[in-house]
Amino acid sequence: MTTHQPATSAANETKAILEVADVTKTYGEGHTQVTAIANASLQVQQGQFVSLLGPSGSGKTTLISMIGGLLTPTSGTIRLGNEVISSMSKKELTRLRAERVGFVFQSSNLVPFLTARENLLYVASLPKNHDRKAAAKRADNLLAELGLSERANNVPEKLSGGERQRVAIGRALMNDPDLVLVDEPTAALDTALGRQVVELLAREVKQRGKTGIMVTHDLRMVEYTDEVFEILDGKLTKSTGNAALAVH
Repeated sequence: MTTHQPATSAANETKAILEVADVTKTYGEGHTQVTAIANASLQVQQGQFVSLLGPSGSGKTTLISMIGGLLTPTSGTIRLGNEVISSMSKKELTRLRAERVGFVFQSSNLVPFLTARENLLYVASLPKNHDRKAAAKRADNLLAELGLSERANNVPEKLSGGERQRVAIGRALMNDPDLVLVDEPTAALDTALGRQVVELLAREVKQRGKTGIMVTHDLRMVEYTDEVFEILDGKLTKSTGNAALAVH
């Protein structure tokens, strides 16, 4: 039986690369105020791939949007390495997203008129002083690793759903980010393809020594992650049961 405890834990011997401390996000004021996230705390180590499990509307996307610098918390602190995301300016957040955070969205969100290779190269052009020659080599290497070399010059509409998600994974890894945030990567895929994509994500995060958080409502996918955090009505808890057993 899986038990739960608040997702607050004592500092680990190894300092967590990502730390969310008592984060709250509210919208509106007075009697119209809505709390999307309430006092959420979690720590994730480098090399970990964790899942954020919960139903639609539970606050999952709001939480990872704050972690990725797309939204600002109403209160609390978010730290990535030695940088405090929650107190950054808009300019600093733009730099952070370009250099240290990779995103994989639910519907891949590829630029429709760019080829697979060009989608990766576009992301590489966002940081200042990027090296075009090095970026071209990295894009080709990533596409090869993801089994997409022969599809590199295809635009998204010429790719299958699984291929588009693999391109999205390559794009997320293109700038060698510290943190990879994945929002419902299997939503548009059947179970078999979904498992392939999540397994690939987990392997890429592990092999590259990155830190990954996957948002999902699909209990079958948490077996590929190291830890499971559950969220319901904006309240975050950490599952202490075995993630692989939780799917049965």
